Amino acid sequence: MSRSFVSAVLVGGSVLALAVSATSAFAQTAPATPASNQTFGDSAGQGDIAEPAIGDIVVTAQRRSERLQDVPLAVTAVTAEGLAQRQISDTNSLVLAVPSLSYQQGANPTNTSFRIRGVGTALFGQGVESSVSVVTDGVVAIRAAQGFSDLADVEQVEVLRGPQGTLFGKNASAGVINITTALPSNTFQMKADATVAEHGEYRARGTVSGPISDTLRARVTGFYSDVRGITRNIATNSWVNGSKSWGVRGKLDWDATDTLNLVAAADYRKTDADCCASTLINIANPLLQRLAGPIQATRENRTISEDANTYANSKSQTYSLTGNLDLGSATLTSITAYQKFDLDVNQPIDRINAPVPLFVGANAAYSWWNQNHGRVDLKGFTQEVRLANRGNSDINYVVGVFYLNSSINRPFDRRRARCTAGTLGQPCAPGNIVYQSSASDITLDQQNISVFGQTDFKIVGGLRAIAGVRVQHEKGTNAGTRIAPIQPGDTVFPNNPPNSGSFSASDTAVTGKAGLQYEFNRNLQTYATYTRGYKGLGFEMEIGGNLAAQSAVEPEHVNAYEIGAKGRTADGSLSFAVALFRSDYTNLQVQANRSDPVTGVVQFVTTNAGSSRSQGVELEATLRPSRNLSVNMGVTYARSRINIDGLNCGLQLQAAAPVIATGVPTNVCYRSAAGATPQQNLRDRPLQASPDWRISVAPRWDFQLSSALDAFVQSSLAYTSAQYFTSELDPLTIQPAYAIVDASVGVRTSDQRYSLTLFVRNLFNENYLTSIGHNSLLSTTASPFDLVGTYNKDSRRYAGATLGVKF
Repeated sequence: MSRSFVSAVLVGGSVLALAVSATSAFAQTAPATPASNQTFGDSAGQGDIAEPAIGDIVVTAQRRSERLQDVPLAVTAVTAEGLAQRQISDTNSLVLAVPSLSYQQGANPTNTSFRIRGVGTALFGQGVESSVSVVTDGVVAIRAAQGFSDLADVEQVEVLRGPQGTLFGKNASAGVINITTALPSNTFQMKADATVAEHGEYRARGTVSGPISDTLRARVTGFYSDVRGITRNIATNSWVNGSKSWGVRGKLDWDATDTLNLVAAADYRKTDADCCASTLINIANPLLQRLAGPIQATRENRTISEDANTYANSKSQTYSLTGNLDLGSATLTSITAYQKFDLDVNQPIDRINAPVPLFVGANAAYSWWNQNHGRVDLKGFTQEVRLANRGNSDINYVVGVFYLNSSINRPFDRRRARCTAGTLGQPCAPGNIVYQSSASDITLDQQNISVFGQTDFKIVGGLRAIAGVRVQHEKGTNAGTRIAPIQPGDTVFPNNPPNSGSFSASDTAVTGKAGLQYEFNRNLQTYATYTRGYKGLGFEMEIGGNLAAQSAVEPEHVNAYEIGAKGRTADGSLSFAVALFRSDYTNLQVQANRSDPVTGVVQFVTTNAGSSRSQGVELEATLRPSRNLSVNMGVTYARSRINIDGLNCGLQLQAAAPVIATGVPTNVCYRSAAGATPQQNLRDRPLQASPDWRISVAPRWDFQLSSALDAFVQSSLAYTSAQYFTSELDPLTIQPAYAIVDASVGVRTSDQRYSLTLFVRNLFNENYLTSIGHNSLLSTTASPFDLVGTYNKDSRRYAGATLGVKF
């Protein structure tokens, strides 16, 4: 057992002891309360599951409605009010409120990812599912790219930490983001808000809801956003790395009988983004600086000079029908859904203003690469049926069956050119241009069926046992063709010869959960659980794969252990949740760099890491020392480490890599023989984009300006420790620790009909990057220090205002 984990356990235990001691003190000094508001010290009602009361947060983390306080797992719940207070308008911004959740911006939505406790899936390939499942109104997103969306008219977001496969399925090996949107209302309601912010940001959202008849209700929500990029392309005199999106969601809520309720929902979203062009953040090669023109390549750089368009345009559609049949002591639920998702992406590679190939050296792999284009066309059908008792019983249960049938089509085409002779930096003569091209068209069809169940039951007093199991079977068929070249006169793209094939694989897995929970009373509980998690087979769907000799990426398994406690004082002035966790992964599905600096082929392959471990401690607390002041706090220490063999070394380390012909060297760049490609075998090294520490503190002061106006002042701090941005742990790709401070002030009428909020993001203008990598053009082992990076809008300070209205 590592010293750092022991330290984390000691810290977590100390925090738990202090929290219990503090809350016990609160209980001793608090005035007498009814039994329904027992303090930590009360023992009456041990083992009784409390009914929700005013002020309680209700979640569906265990597929039934329960008080957050009673759920024996680590959950962060962010209500609609909390989202509005923190100006969280999309899923990407949830990291502001949930320290255990991180978001890594990739070059496009296909390799952008969420991580929970440091674990996630950041892959170019569409043949691998995400480790963090995004579920909206009970419908599981089939691929991660579907989960990056606007949070219009959302009732609540729950972030479930740790493996959740027993109840949520096979793509939840790190956790779940569970989104619940608002249902139609029994009375007429209308609300709208509009946001205007610096650097060309405009957002608008609106909702209309109400009854159509005594048994039928409807709700319609729409949103629009236009967020201009903050990167200036001096070649085209335009702003890039922004997006325009709009969407509409409609719901019909029908009480078909006294016991049967049906909710039909339709959701459509469209996004057009000129994202995500990387900027040069370091240039060491004089020729590259000449080609880049006036660009000053620093980590503050927000300027590019490119002739080609970068874009990532998507359309998403989800249609669902949810039925709930009241059987008296239990509810039978059916969720039927159809999803369609289309993504069209072009990611130019050369990053220079060169409409025609230039001569950049006789040995240069290329000098023009504007066509790097792919699509994702996804269709999927899911059906879930489950039966759950009402809870609040000595024996609680949920059982169900789930079925998925999906098809993902992945066309891709790329074309580049090299110039064999000429004048440095000048256009290439037509006779010296060599075009290289290839294209692929791959389709993955998958089916999954599973049965699952979970129960918790009273043993004695406040002691309850937890047991759950899921048995699932999946099958996938991956078939496709690669052609090369794709235009007359071109040559075959390096390492991409014509190729075709079909491959099928299947797997059956049994996962589950076991644990104990002890409820001291309504306001204090502790628990210990073991969870076996699973993520299914992966398939190679990208253009560089060998379709004629395919093999599956092995399933990912995890054994997770968690000990936690949750408590609150009787008057609600303090509430807390603390969790100690360890998750041991085998065959973690990762993206490994197999790019070739000699041929200039940029290639990342999907593979399995030998093993990895995420362990640490989490603490969440809310202080309410008065009715006007509240402070939300969260601290996550997650030490995520990986073991993996055969990775590329950082480009700058390859030239000096020694020959080590015997044994298995670890954590060093070496060659197995003279002339062999440098490689490294990592042991107990950090996972990419996984900082050890994340801390969030958000105080808020509410006060009355007059009998007609209320006001508030709020600030928040989000601290992130240092992290690597590449799996090969290249020291040039480290993002140092940084802290972002946001602030807002606002007023609203006492009837809450009108509100105005003024806000500032990144008050102290703290610069940070969301990815760092080596520039491809002209990068060699002899010239390895040209770097590129990406960043979010809030890596620079900006201010804005939101105006809201409700009727």
